[in-house]
Amino acid sequence: MTMEPARVMSSVRMSSIHPRRVAIAFFLAASIVAAMVAPAFAQTPDDDASRGDSSKTEASKSAPYPTSRDLLELTTAGSYLAARHASVDRDATSAAAFYRSALRTDPKNNDLLDRVFISSLADGEIDEAVKYGERILAIDKTNRVARLVVGVKALKQKQYAVAQQNINQSVRGPITDLVATLLSGWASYGAGNTTAAVANIDKLAGPEWYPLFKDLHAGLIYELANKQKDAGARFERAYKLDDGALRVVDSYGRWLSRNKDEAAAIDVYEKFDKKLSRHPLVVEALREIKAGKKLGPLVDSPQTGAAEALYGIGASLTRRGGEDLALVYLQLALYLHPNHALALLSLGDLYESVKKPQMAIKVYERVPANSPLKRNAQIQLATDLDAVDRSEEAVKILKGVTADDPKDVEAIMALGNIERARKKFEDCSKTYGQGIDATDSEKPNWVLFYFRGICEERSKQWPKAEADLKKALELQPEQAHVLNYLGYSWIDQGINLDEAMSMIRRAVDQRPDDGFIVDSLGWAYYRIADYDNAVKTLERAIDLKPEDPTINDHLGDAYWRVGRTLEAKFQWQHAKDLKPEPEELPKIEAKIRDGLSDDAPAAAAAADKKKDAGKGG
Repeated sequence: MTMEPARVMSSVRMSSIHPRRVAIAFFLAASIVAAMVAPAFAQTPDDDASRGDSSKTEASKSAPYPTSRDLLELTTAGSYLAARHASVDRDATSAAAFYRSALRTDPKNNDLLDRVFISSLADGEIDEAVKYGERILAIDKTNRVARLVVGVKALKQKQYAVAQQNINQSVRGPITDLVATLLSGWASYGAGNTTAAVANIDKLAGPEWYPLFKDLHAGLIYELANKQKDAGARFERAYKLDDGALRVVDSYGRWLSRNKDEAAAIDVYEKFDKKLSRHPLVVEALREIKAGKKLGPLVDSPQTGAAEALYGIGASLTRRGGEDLALVYLQLALYLHPNHALALLSLGDLYESVKKPQMAIKVYERVPANSPLKRNAQIQLATDLDAVDRSEEAVKILKGVTADDPKDVEAIMALGNIERARKKFEDCSKTYGQGIDATDSEKPNWVLFYFRGICEERSKQWPKAEADLKKALELQPEQAHVLNYLGYSWIDQGINLDEAMSMIRRAVDQRPDDGFIVDSLGWAYYRIADYDNAVKTLERAIDLKPEDPTINDHLGDAYWRVGRTLEAKFQWQHAKDLKPEPEELPKIEAKIRDGLSDDAPAAAAAADKKKDAGKGG
């Protein structure tokens, strides 16, 4: 029985570098704003993503957008129910369209007004959201989210007094207080009052993570006001607070390149590079400085400064339980600065985290072609295209990226992962081989050897597979997935049984709740004819992974050997219903019809005889 792809570790996602370390890690909660946003972007239960690389869920495909005919044919109640369904499915575009349809037939319904406002905001239709926000404020002047959105619109239009008036009324809690203060500061600067802008930011007291944001944005404001000495002092303070925060490093490095000397700027960037190697923005900055260029400021206007504040906090909220509020801030950041590449990457990452690859695709496509982060966006774009069964497009994109840079191991890995998930095992073994060749020989990557070994095993090239799996284990001696895969493969072939059993037990010790690894141990017991322990272990594996066809098939075999024939046939039938690998289906059907032959103990004994001959592979 061959090792099915579902058994292997989920693809190691060498994702594009997302800027979550903008601030010190902190627990973020904004219950009032999140509660308002939740109806448009409600949480849904996680899909079972652990079935393996090739499984696709319905949740990964966006619902179709409603047509004008759809909207005309719906009653108010129908539009409302459709909108609620779209909200639960995190389809803000459809939700907003259906809520607007319902509101047109019931224009005095304030609940519908709130919902269409939030849905439009979540969808990034900020001008549309402003219209509804203004209607809400005519009814409820205390609505803080509406105040924030209307204020951001005014800031974009350079109506700085109106912006401050609205933004200052949007505060409630540590996050919204900080956002409002930073945005109000940028509005003050836009109105020509740098001193008041920085004074208001400095006046804000709060949690220990405030100073990083305060110093960064005070420095950015001073920099645009051409108060370079003051700007440098604030950047230096922020840098001392967190020299691993990308935007702090970039702001300080840019300032140093213009106001001190090339060596000081290079030192700041190179120290960051030691913490997070080869970030595209850092690589680009170093290249330009070494070419004799002076780097411009991180922001160039009150609007891009405000966008930077919204992005920084929104990125920090992503995947910290604050997806709803992060969505609002990132959409507002992009409203002010549509080409903000880091904000686009963070928004795409957010959509991926809530299993909406279709929405992520649209975001990654917006990353400007001239951005150093375009290559990162392309890799993530390809991953999401594959997730919605557009694999040919994904492969084409990744081959383009690797053609531009044959040593781009991250892109090579992404391409190999897609080929492996799509069972193109000969292709993926070659692709991972390219990754191995491209990797620094002094820093070999065990994952590449592991994945190439899987592809070789699946394409019937066992000697090569065994060598690669052993190499992966040499590089990462106690890696549970490698121990499991190599041990299982040996057990399945009836060779190296003692060593294989030891390896699988070590894997189970590390990952006792991994159904696939527990199944490997159960199958190992079966192969040495220890059927009682096989039944016990495989029943536990079924508890952990009840919907896996291979584990159900294995348990059926074990039941048959201990005389539980009716239960065996039930498990085999269940395995058949769970859509096993095509090559396994005839074998399962034969067992359902005829049961197992009585030669298994003899087979196990023969395997023991093969053991010594198979030592060392």
